[in-house]
Amino acid sequence: MASTTQDRPAAQVDRRWLVLVVVATAQLMVVLDSTVVNIALPSAQRSLGFPNSDRQWVVTAYALAFGSLLLVGGRLGDMYSRKWVFIAGLAGFAVSSAIGGAAVSFEMLVAARTLQGAFGAVLAPAALGTLVSTFQDPGERGRAFGVFGSVAAAGGGVGLILGGVLTQYLSWRWTLYVNLVFAVIAAAGALAYMSSTRPDSRPRMDWTGAVLACAGLFLIVFGFSHAETAGWTAGLTIGSLILGLVLLAAFVVAEQRGSHPLLPLHVILDRTRGGSYVAVGLSGIAIFAVFLFLTFYLQVVKGYSPVTSGLVFLPMIACILLSSNLSSIVLLPRLGPRVLIATGMLFGAGAMTYLTQLTVTSSYVGGILPALIIMGLGFGMIFSPAINTATAGVQRQDSGVASALVNTMQQVGGSIGTSALSTIALTATTSYLAAHPAVPLAPAVAATHGYTTAFAVSAGVFGLGVILAITLLPSRQRLVALRAAAEARPPSTVPAHADLAPQLETHAAQAIPVALPCCSPVINPASLPGAPNQVVRA
Repeated sequence: MASTTQDRPAAQVDRRWLVLVVVATAQLMVVLDSTVVNIALPSAQRSLGFPNSDRQWVVTAYALAFGSLLLVGGRLGDMYSRKWVFIAGLAGFAVSSAIGGAAVSFEMLVAARTLQGAFGAVLAPAALGTLVSTFQDPGERGRAFGVFGSVAAAGGGVGLILGGVLTQYLSWRWTLYVNLVFAVIAAAGALAYMSSTRPDSRPRMDWTGAVLACAGLFLIVFGFSHAETAGWTAGLTIGSLILGLVLLAAFVVAEQRGSHPLLPLHVILDRTRGGSYVAVGLSGIAIFAVFLFLTFYLQVVKGYSPVTSGLVFLPMIACILLSSNLSSIVLLPRLGPRVLIATGMLFGAGAMTYLTQLTVTSSYVGGILPALIIMGLGFGMIFSPAINTATAGVQRQDSGVASALVNTMQQVGGSIGTSALSTIALTATTSYLAAHPAVPLAPAVAATHGYTTAFAVSAGVFGLGVILAITLLPSRQRLVALRAAAEARPPSTVPAHADLAPQLETHAAQAIPVALPCCSPVINPASLPGAPNQVVRA
């Protein structure tokens, strides 16, 4: 393979690295959008005049659409030309960003955010699949995934700063308009440098499963959100929650009976992988809540500017990067996922408990920074080992689904958790105001009380995560045995490209080291170089 690479003309080699630039640009756009809007949300709320009970939908709509449609987006890349799926995702993301930036109402903004999430779910797997098929040499693929992972890691931090700068010096609308710049650059590069390919035989799409899953998740999120204004005993609240659970149960039945299921249930029913997905889902609740509630606390209660609000999160991002790489490379082989993830959950519970002490007079250095540092270290100990463990012992043909579900669980957990915690926080705020109307600075004190109540519930969620991690996740010896068993499978059960799968799995895990909403690997092994039914030139 190396000699073949060396014999290629320099122009063709350079073309492949230009494809990496195009893919990295698209990745940066998706990751930026996950954090840049959070910093702009208080300004958007003031501009459009929507109530506190609705603000979580700006975050939830994107996360819910992205997470629930990620597997669908990955399947589309396997069914059609990945180049044109990539460009369609870029175009749709850009148009929906423009709609959001021009929003004149809350409903228009949420609709645009939903479309962003949907097109992001199409774009993300197409970008990563393009990267895998472009770089066939193991050494070059490692370098390419290193660049891709660095963009994923740095993009979240850049988004926090960029969101503050755009909001403070231009307008919150520019946190959405800025995506058009990235989309135009990436689309032009895709048209110029990407090859158009199509599969010899197209896999079937499980539309029934996709509709049931999306509708069920939406109804559950809507039920939690509606409870804040109408109460938990309201008919629409109860009906939405029950119907959402019924639809999710129907989704399970459909996946059991379908010949081409969107989500093969044996992937998540495995105890090791199931434990990893639970850990990621529970942690997703916390990281979405931290960004949402702390952003409002800093800007509304403490009066921080958007730029300052973005900067204060950077220590947590730095700790996530440090901890995730240390955990994946050094600690996981020595301690195993059970110890690491359970410890990360303990760190998260401690950080959330620390945040419950916040008051309107708390300082950043004493009241927030220690929690952000502890939380960042904990998130790194959870997410990176969870990605590795989620693919342990999985069959080669299921490796794409297994790794994609890590991000799906993070997004779905975050969307459900954000809606539930927002309801809890706002209910606590309302109750405090009713009981203490004469307290000085009553609105700020009440809002802080609501945030700290949400942090207390998050601490309890992390406590549950500790118990589940100890119960479900494997020890170091068990993880080694699972990987050894996977490598020892008879050749007849392993596709012809199996020699590439371990490398892909390793690089994919390293490419997504951070606990931020970013694209997760959604790769059909049949699309890898050397696989049967390889794509052909259109």
